Amino acid sequence: MTLEIKQASSFVRQRTKIKPKIALILGSGLGALAYEIEAEATLPYAEIPNFPPSTVEGHSGQLVVGRLEGKAVVAMAGRVHFYEGYTMQQVVFPIRVMHALGAEALIVSNAAGGINRQWHRGDLMIIADHINFFGTNPLIGPNDPDLGPRFPDMSQPYDPEFIALAERSAEADGAVIRKGVYVGVSGPSYETLAELRMLRGWGADAVGMSTVPEVIAARHLGMRVLGITAITDMATGEQVQQVTHEEVIAVAKEVEPRFIKLVKRIVREMNV
Repeated sequence: MTLEIKQASSFVRQRTKIKPKIALILGSGLGALAYEIEAEATLPYAEIPNFPPSTVEGHSGQLVVGRLEGKAVVAMAGRVHFYEGYTMQQVVFPIRVMHALGAEALIVSNAAGGINRQWHRGDLMIIADHINFFGTNPLIGPNDPDLGPRFPDMSQPYDPEFIALAERSAEADGAVIRKGVYVGVSGPSYETLAELRMLRGWGADAVGMSTVPEVIAARHLGMRVLGITAITDMATGEQVQQVTHEEVIAVAKEVEPRFIKLVKRIVREMNV
């Protein structure tokens, strides 16, 4: 473990006695789940040593440690992105800190464009697999064996038991849930129609500018992962559909109550 990770995790430990077992990353427009946590500590990223602050609208930039549905959790209310100018190592630094605090499982969420033509804006999607189209990888560079192996397996980045739990939870709530492949791109520009058609040809169901680096880092650490996507716009590549970040946030806010209900049930039943 690097000195930077130790400094950040020690800072957090000094402010809470809770040892979280579940880490959550709350994506664009989905941060209200943080208010459902019985917080023992709420720490702005800027106060945590070495922690990269979030600069994007819709990401409040706070680390919340407490209890959700009786489980000890640590949640990122907002994340940082590669397109903000951070290195990949900075993007995944919070994952490594949350793991150092004790988190064994990760629930990661995001807002994304829907490529699958059968889906609709406002759908929730369980991530079954992903495609890394960032053009880089957070594990490039010297490997720290204290964090994980040089060549981690990625044949099942998303935990099958967690996926089944998410499906059961949605069914219990009477909610429609999709399941598909998420492709991560660097951004910050949205995709061209030709790019979207290419991604659909690759088998992608949704496209976004996050998640993949964090999942790679989490699996490198041996964490079990569940991914949930809010489809905030349709990006099928068939016709011009101009998208703005403001619209993405607005739709995510509409989805948020269903997202919160689903995640709370999943956390309650999660065996960690």
